[in-house]
Parts: sequence; C-alpha cells; structure tokens
Amino acid sequence: MNDQTTHSLRPPSEPAADGGRGGTIEEGLAARERAQLRAALGGGDEPVPPARRRALRWMLLVVVPLLVALVGALMWLHGGRFVETDNAFVQADKVPVSAEVSGAVTEVLVPENAPVEAGQLLFRVDPVPFRVAVARAEAGLGQARTDLQALRASYRQSRAQITLAQTRLEFARREQARQADLAAHHFVSASHLDDARRDVDLASQELQAQEEDARRIAAAALGGGLDVPLESHPSWRAASAQLEQARLDLARTEVRASIEGTVSHLPKPGQYVRAGATAAALVADRRPWVEANFPEKDLTWVRPGQPVEIRIDTWPGQVWTGVVDSLSPATGSEFSILPAQNASGNWVKVAQRVAVRIHLVEDTPEGVATRAGEPDARTEKGPAGGSGDGSGGASTAEPSAGSTTFPLRAGLSAIVRIDTGHRRRLLGLSF
Repeated sequence: MNDQTTHSLRPPSEPAADGGRGGTIEEGLAARERAQLRAALGGGDEPVPPARRRALRWMLLVVVPLLVALVGALMWLHGGRFVETDNAFVQADKVPVSAEVSGAVTEVLVPENAPVEAGQLLFRVDPVPFRVAVARAEAGLGQARTDLQALRASYRQSRAQITLAQTRLEFARREQARQADLAAHHFVSASHLDDARRDVDLASQELQAQEEDARRIAAAALGGGLDVPLESHPSWRAASAQLEQARLDLARTEVRASIEGTVSHLPKPGQYVRAGATAAALVADRRPWVEANFPEKDLTWVRPGQPVEIRIDTWPGQVWTGVVDSLSPATGSEFSILPAQNASGNWVKVAQRVAVRIHLVEDTPEGVATRAGEPDARTEKGPAGGSGDGSGGASTAEPSAGSTTFPLRAGLSAIVRIDTGHRRRLLGLSF
C-alpha cells in the first residue's frame, strides 16, 4: 500500500501521526473515531481529557446499566398489581321473543331497533282461527249446560218413578195380605195368593231399580244431588276450561315485550311463526356489564370487589369504572358444545381462559347510557330552531363527556384492566 492510499484513509482534519509518513488503516480509523468523539463532546479539534474520558466510560458501563436495571425492576414490581386483557366484551340480557301460538303475522307495530316498554305490543298473529276456536268453546259450554239441565230433569223424573214404585209396592203388600186372609178361609184359590206374592216381588224389584238409577244420576251426572251448582260439575268445568284456553290463545295472538329494552330482528307481515320459535330479539334495558376472558395465569390475585378500568373501542379516550362482580366456576371450554377430551389421543397443553363478570359503576363520570341498545342523541339548536353554528338546520352534537351519554351496545369490544392490589416483592421491597 503506497503513501497516497494511506493518506486518503486519514481524517482530513488530522495530520498523519508520523509527520507525513504513511500509517496503517487501523490508525486512520482510530483517528476518525477520536475526531467524531471530540466533535460530539463539543471539543472541536482539542483532545479529550483523560478524566472526562474515564467519567464517560464509567457512566456508560455502570450508571446506564444500573438505571436500566432499576427501571426494569420497578416495572416488574409495578406489573404484578394490574392484569389487563383485550378479550372483553359488553354484555346485556338478551331475551328471545317467541309467539305462544302458531300463525301468520298480520301486523308489525314497531320499527326495527326501536326502544319498547314492558308490555308494549310488538306484532299480531292472525286471530281469525282463534276467534273460531272461542266460538266453538262457547258452544261447547252451552251444550254442557243443556246436558246438565237434562240430567237434572232425568233425576227429578227418577225420583218421581221411585215414589210411584213405592206406592205400587205398598198396594201389592196390602193385596197380598187380603189374599192370604181369604186363602186361609178357603174363599179363594192358592193361585190368587201366588199372584199377590208375585206382584209384591215385582214392585219391590222395580223400586230398587228406580232407586239405583236415581243414585247413578245423582252421583255420576249431578255430582251428588240437585243442590250442587252446575259450575262444580266436571263436565261444566271441562267445557269452561276449553273456553278459557281458547280465549287465552286468542289473547296470545298479540305478542308483547316481556321487559323494557330494544327490539330487533322482527318478523315481516305474512311470515308464518311457530309457537315457541324465536320471532324477534329483545336486548334488555337493564344496565349492561362487561365480560372479560382472562388467561388462567392472570387470575391468581383477582377477587370479587376489586376496581376495574374499562375502555371501549367504540369510544376512544373515554374510561368507565367498574368492579369485579364474579368469576365463572369453569373455563370457557367446559361450556362449549364439544368440550375437549384431554384424556384421549395426543394432548397439547393450551392456556385456558376464565370469564370474569364486571359490574359497571353507576356514577361513572363520563356517563354510561341507561339503554343498552339505543344512543341518547342530543340535538343542539340555536334561536328559532336554528343550529348553534348559524347554519339554519338541526345538527347532532358529537358524543362528549357532559353533553351526551356514551351508549354501550351488547357485543362491543373493550379493554379491561383490573387493580388486584397485589404487590410483588424483591429483596423485601415492594412498589
């Protein structure tokens, strides 16, 4: 390597160390590094003092690693107190709306995604077949009344027949006594006495038959006698129950909201709905909650009653507060349709997640919507119905703390951070 090449490797601001003689590449690189170090320290071309160089070296090799270790230790001590997950969702009571009778929908009285009150009419099922059933049941009840009145008349007739049979029996007995007296004095033949005895036996048997028939009518048909009300008779009660069932089915053609909430997925007019099948969905107005699915290792220090900080993806920058309400008694996989069979085949360990129910605090400063499915839209208007910005039309204000609430809809994603209160300890110290 010639002197020209060696000279090109030296820094332009520093002459060659040998007074113009060619140096090595390593010396040129070292000179360049020293020049850059002096420039960084603001020393220009002046050499770095040895004391300052030792201080810088001590800072880089001792102080900076100690600071990094201290920050890491503090973060480790502080990290054991909070557990966080983004596997969390807003939940609310969802009630399926089902028709209790089958039929075609004739009318839908509320729009889709509309707030409804408890007992409000949602839609109607065709009532014509059920009105016919009511008329048939009413006719059946009338027929039962007629039949019972006829049975009562038969019972009275049977009692009259009993009286007539008793009269015949008494006459036959008196006739037998007369024939026996005449036969004893040989005024009549023995055949006349036999006829009298036969008449007594026939009258007695007829009376017994009439009494049995009267008891049968009284016990089986009239429920004990004429003094028993018709409403207590089984036939009347059966017909009355059929009428009540028909009227109930007719009333059930009007499907109403069971609780206060927001209705969705309503049927269309003309659609056939079956009894017991879900016809619409109703999201309850009760205060929603958050369900967070934490890995099993994060639940070591989680207990009910601990404070929670919640952020909803829909409303960035807003924070809800809550408390841990309860922990699921089993992992999510245990509630699946096909739970894992860990005792069969090849097994791979998978971290399980446990659902944690979080109750939203009522007095959250940012405001939690009281309706789980419907936003509380506020319209700001200026004088004479104009908008506040003078545009002349109504303008809906953007959601902001203090001006409108932030509605929480079921299924919204959330980020949950639980303050367990646990303190990690390192060498007897905690943070």
